[in-house]
Amino acid sequence: MDIGIRGRKALINGGSAGMGRSAALALAREGADIFVTARTEDRLVAACEEIARETGASVTPVCADHSSDEGRQRILEACPAPDILVGTCAPPPMTPDYREVTDEQWRSAIDISLLSPVRFMREVLDGMVERKWGRIVNIATVAAKYPAEIRLLSGSTRAALANYTVAISKVVAKHNVVINNLLPGMHHSAFVEKQFGERAAAAGKTYEEVVEDFAKDWRIAAERFGDCDDVGAFVAMFCSEQANYITGQSLVIDGGATTSVF
Repeated sequence: MDIGIRGRKALINGGSAGMGRSAALALAREGADIFVTARTEDRLVAACEEIARETGASVTPVCADHSSDEGRQRILEACPAPDILVGTCAPPPMTPDYREVTDEQWRSAIDISLLSPVRFMREVLDGMVERKWGRIVNIATVAAKYPAEIRLLSGSTRAALANYTVAISKVVAKHNVVINNLLPGMHHSAFVEKQFGERAAAAGKTYEEVVEDFAKDWRIAAERFGDCDDVGAFVAMFCSEQANYITGQSLVIDGGATTSVF
């Protein structure tokens, strides 16, 4: 199926690993020209080279911190007029005790998870509106819709982001610019593999055993974690030509961990 984005310029913030990398890969497979940003240069360059080899697409690495003014300027100099913007970032630390969350952690989470994507949307939306075509997808978290103490820093800031993007989506929809959010649950991302690898080592268990225990404790209906490449496929779908009538939506991808009729 041709999803109609061949030759479109796609900017993926936080795309060197995990769901961001999977989004870049999925869009590259569809023929988009890819610009990937991240802070860690060696991992970023390696990811871009791998995606380019696999897909034959143009994949440009941009080493920058997308949450800083300097980083945003560098990124937009490399890709000043993206047709597609995908926003993701390394998630903030888990918060097993709300009383231990510091002001510094709150400020960092707000800067990275909320203000950075808001500022990028503000920079690129006018151009998308003028060109009468644009797609924005924010990869957020299921905790934005279903709050949990363990994801305070992530869920609260992404809930604010979802509120903002849905409001803005109504303004730009008439210009064929659509904005949507993905709310993933537990997936085998670099962050999860690090966190659960450490838990496994501390408990004298394997990574697989700790994941299985977590899936049972949190009643994930699929009884497993998801694959990041599946999230990437949904990013590509929301960026497609065929997604022109889907806007202001927040899609939960959590293997049935949460319960909701709608």
